[in-house]
Amino acid sequence: MAEVIRMPRMSDTMEEGNILVWHKKVGDSIKVGDVLAEVETDKATMDLESFYDGNLLYIGVEKGTIEVNAILAVIGNKGEDYKAALAAAGGESASSNNGNNEKTAEPVKSEEPKLEASAPESTASAQESTTSTPESTAISPDTHIKASPLAKSIAKEEGIDLKSMAGTGDQGRIIKRDVEAAIQNKGNILSAPPQISKAPAAASTSVISNGQTYEDKPLSQMRKTIARRLAESKFTAPHFYVTMAIDMTKSVSARAAMNTVAPTKLSFNDLVVKACAMALRKHPVINSSWTGDAIRQNHQIHIGVAVAVSEGLLVPVIRHADIKTLSQINAEVLYLANRAKEKRLQPDEMQGNTFTISNLGMFGVDEFTAIINPPDSCILAVGGITEQPVVKDGKIEIGHIMKVTLSCDHRVVDGASGAQFLQTLKGLLEEPVRMLV
Repeated sequence: MAEVIRMPRMSDTMEEGNILVWHKKVGDSIKVGDVLAEVETDKATMDLESFYDGNLLYIGVEKGTIEVNAILAVIGNKGEDYKAALAAAGGESASSNNGNNEKTAEPVKSEEPKLEASAPESTASAQESTTSTPESTAISPDTHIKASPLAKSIAKEEGIDLKSMAGTGDQGRIIKRDVEAAIQNKGNILSAPPQISKAPAAASTSVISNGQTYEDKPLSQMRKTIARRLAESKFTAPHFYVTMAIDMTKSVSARAAMNTVAPTKLSFNDLVVKACAMALRKHPVINSSWTGDAIRQNHQIHIGVAVAVSEGLLVPVIRHADIKTLSQINAEVLYLANRAKEKRLQPDEMQGNTFTISNLGMFGVDEFTAIINPPDSCILAVGGITEQPVVKDGKIEIGHIMKVTLSCDHRVVDGASGAQFLQTLKGLLEEPVRMLV
């Protein structure tokens, strides 16, 4: 019996995936565990494995974006008629998702005049230039709009006219994000093009307008999610910021001494992670999150460390950081950072953070503020260490100063709590021997 494969939700925040490459083609024999395709999610590039034996009978999307739970492929016996399985699973969504599969070329072609019919001017001119009767060319309102089932459902509930919209999905298909944008900008919805437009190019395109050249680069799944999550955080959680200068002179000396015996070279970021973990143990309110109905104080300390990659930021999580040694933290950060840069982090390696650290000191940044990384209530922005004159015992000396800024969700954390956490952090980094006791 033919089995319909749908796009799985491969991370907790995933709404759609991007098919990068298929490792199997239609007609190939498939076994359980075989890698069918590589899928770019909002967090990583992951392998899509088969749960069935048989032959690959149908591919819904050869390359490009596909929504979660949309029909992706069909696996069955060689020569089996898979169309009945597609129809039972929702044939409309299957054919609308399939922009490049030669086995369903006819349904795709039949949609081209439907798009043309969606523009009143095009329809009128077509009727004037043909001898067909109106009945033979009439297209029902439910079938002439190229949109995903989810987009149609949301539009119906919100009273959005899909005929007046231009889609950003494969071959101009209207998808969920298009309808959500229309809901937020009622009265400013883009008009549907009067002619069938070509599918958006995968590569960036240079355009000249009024003598100026610019480039539109397609958004990756990761960048889309970064934009959505940080916008939600910034405009939902009331942020406030507390900044403190820390004299890292003794930490500089301690790190140099430890690196003479450490199995790997410790970084200043490792010291910051360890100090934050110990400070969080003393200030559990900073290790909390807002649930909407309650403030959740987390008993475990799992610190997310922001890692810059080519398409944005990933935040691998160091679990139980308060009970790990500096060498263990160093090894784990290096391992996860390399996996992040290779886009091979798994969802469980980026989930469960209770606090986050973002360090731009290595880029020469003195200080900055960071947007809280949900579900945390706080994030620490760490600047670089600079030599500055400091006064000690009435004398001017050269100190190694590092500025840190704590961004706090005011629904959970008050100013005094944030300041007390930074005081504890400052004490640990200015007397690093305390982290070894």
